[in-house]
Amino acid sequence: MSLLDQLAGQVLGSLGGGQQGEAQQGNLLSGVMAMIDNAGGVPAVLEQLKQSGLADQVMSWVGTGANQAISGSQLEQALGSDQLQQIAGQAGIDPQHVSSGLASLLPQIIDQLTPHGEVPADGLLAQGLNLLKARLSA
Repeated sequence: MSLLDQLAGQVLGSLGGGQQGEAQQGNLLSGVMAMIDNAGGVPAVLEQLKQSGLADQVMSWVGTGANQAISGSQLEQALGSDQLQQIAGQAGIDPQHVSSGLASLLPQIIDQLTPHGEVPADGLLAQGLNLLKARLSA
């Protein structure tokens, strides 16, 4: 099993929940991946969050220690309601649930994509995201 397969399995496994929860989280994960693609990749999203005053949280997700929590309202302020509406539309989820779902999911995604405490080269991140997309569509 390759590193990318392990990464995809860890992210998808961490989503948990019942069938409906899994479907919603899978849809939300697809929306998050689309957001990351549209923003210009993981480094661009991380920079946007840092610029919005969430540098400590972002660095905890990238680092090897415990992930600091982020609230849905903090995420909404950082990303903007338009971006959250877009994710909700892509995921087929009520917009009111997107910010809280994203607040729990995004730290896990970033943590899994940065296992050694640093953001890997865009090529590896793109491969990891593409693998996650493929596993979601299967």
